[in-house]
Amino acid sequence: VVLLGGNGVAAAVQQLVVTPDEQQKEAPYIARNIAATRMAFDLDEVEERQVSGDATLTLQDIADNEETINNVRLWDHQPLLDTFSQIQEIRTYYEFASVDNDRYVVDGEYRQTMVSSRELSSDSLPNRSWVNEHLQYTHGFGVALGPVNQVTQEGLPVLFIQDLPPRSDTDLAVEEPSIYYGELSNEYVIVNTRTDEFHYPQGEDNVSTRYAGTGGVRLDNLLRRALFSLRFRSYEILVSGQLTADSRILYHRNIADRVGTIAPFLRYDSDPYLVIADGRLFWIRDAYTATGDYPYATPIGGSINYIRNSVKVVIDAYNGTTTFYLAQPDDPLAAALGNVFPGLLQPLDAMPPGLRSHVRYPEGIFALQAATYSTYHMTNPAVFYNREDEWEVPVIDAEQMEPYYTVMRLPGEERAEFIQMLPFTPRGMNNLAAWMVARSDGENYGKMLVFQFPKQKVVFGPSQIVARINQDQEISPQITLWNQQGSEVIQGTLLVIPIEEALLYIRPLYLRADGGRIPELKRVIVAYQNQIVMEETLDQALAQLFGEPAAAPALPETILVADAGGAADAPAVADLAAAPAPQLPSTAIPALARQAQEHYSRAIEAQRQGDWAAYGDEIRQLGDILARLDGSSSQN
Repeated sequence: VVLLGGNGVAAAVQQLVVTPDEQQKEAPYIARNIAATRMAFDLDEVEERQVSGDATLTLQDIADNEETINNVRLWDHQPLLDTFSQIQEIRTYYEFASVDNDRYVVDGEYRQTMVSSRELSSDSLPNRSWVNEHLQYTHGFGVALGPVNQVTQEGLPVLFIQDLPPRSDTDLAVEEPSIYYGELSNEYVIVNTRTDEFHYPQGEDNVSTRYAGTGGVRLDNLLRRALFSLRFRSYEILVSGQLTADSRILYHRNIADRVGTIAPFLRYDSDPYLVIADGRLFWIRDAYTATGDYPYATPIGGSINYIRNSVKVVIDAYNGTTTFYLAQPDDPLAAALGNVFPGLLQPLDAMPPGLRSHVRYPEGIFALQAATYSTYHMTNPAVFYNREDEWEVPVIDAEQMEPYYTVMRLPGEERAEFIQMLPFTPRGMNNLAAWMVARSDGENYGKMLVFQFPKQKVVFGPSQIVARINQDQEISPQITLWNQQGSEVIQGTLLVIPIEEALLYIRPLYLRADGGRIPELKRVIVAYQNQIVMEETLDQALAQLFGEPAAAPALPETILVADAGGAADAPAVADLAAAPAPQLPSTAIPALARQAQEHYSRAIEAQRQGDWAAYGDEIRQLGDILARLDGSSSQN
């Protein structure tokens, strides 16, 4: 009776008291929810800045933002991973599991790079015996690392570190390239046995090695061997004559399994990344403290309504040494864990400088914060109640845009830095409303900025730019042509690149031959305001949009002729500029027409053969001839 009566009273109050003046009655509770949610997701100190979005760029602006332009990411993760798999795996039992974004000072220049570890996949061994899987083929070897924006003439990535053993063309080098702990490694291995470990292939032979690290547990007595034999259900550990008192067994070698076993009470980011520091290889994985019990905060992504990136985990790829660093000492959940497990969380200042410089703001929490901020940037309860200014993450090609790392100089800042960013559009609209940034470098680590565009201006959004690219009369037919001629066109991530207070949209195009497995970077599309161009390189596209440095016009040689008074009269510059170009004789026009037909026929044949270099050359020569014919007809 009490329950029914209580429900009846609540319904009556809602209908008779709240509903007639809902916005006013709910305002204090909405304000409390906004403040709590922003605090819970660490959004209460986001700095908002206004930008015009339609500033006019010049060639000088491009030159002033050289660091930004030189670090535009032209290689997407999947095409680059496919390319690494074909040109750098070298043997079938090596595998590149993922590609990671990071930044390094390379030969004195701050560069964004993409790096992937060459790990050993025991599933791909040609002979999967117990000795091969657990004693001999024990570790991966080396990395492939290159800049995000450079390609060879063949459309393949330029690499700073490559091959076996690792070869570096810069001052960035790997002195200990062995990878015993990684993203693929999971089976136990036993090192320092009577069987030498395979290190890397060299010509027709193999180079062997002995483990010199501190990882694993020594198998120096029969009891340990018996216990591990039971643990892994492998009688070979107990009876094998290959093991000695110096042998060590390495297990929990998969870094996700390793950190989850040590600290299962933390939540982990899905993207661990490889770092080169002091010539050695390390893995860094971000960890979160989270709960669903924060008062008044709205849950996002299920049951989470509070989250902090409080812990950074570093794993030595050679020794397996795993260290947990406390990144946010003011987080009460992390502080409680530190008290429960004394000595587990080390201060972030204790992290070696070579590793500290590679700490980055993680993608997982940034995506969650961006989704929350798209609604909770509205701090006025009345605006929030009516959802007047709600944002959303743009959708391109039926997929929601994801945050991406880049190096750029933010508007109003003095130098380029490593950031993560994501654009927003108004809900239900396609124009750009704002873009959000999480900073990663130095003292600015963790600071978040939002750059907003004026609401009275229309700034083209990502989906509008993609639609314009697909409708462009030059770009769209070329893409269709490639797709019809036995090649697959892969359209890369559309990047929003702020320059000063304007925007560039950049999208790479990759071409993969029919039946081939190596994507090649063939074109770069750049959009600026109402202009869209497609060129072979980013530099060429920018030159077409903004022009190249002006050169002094070459004037024809002038011979001064003395008059009767001895003075020399030079023709006026204006008269020289107005002089008509030489006109083609009428007999030359049919010959040029025949040449045009020949170039066109050869271009079509090259197209059928898939020889795109010859095709492009013939089309270029055809264009030159048509330009000469057009100039002749305009003069007539």
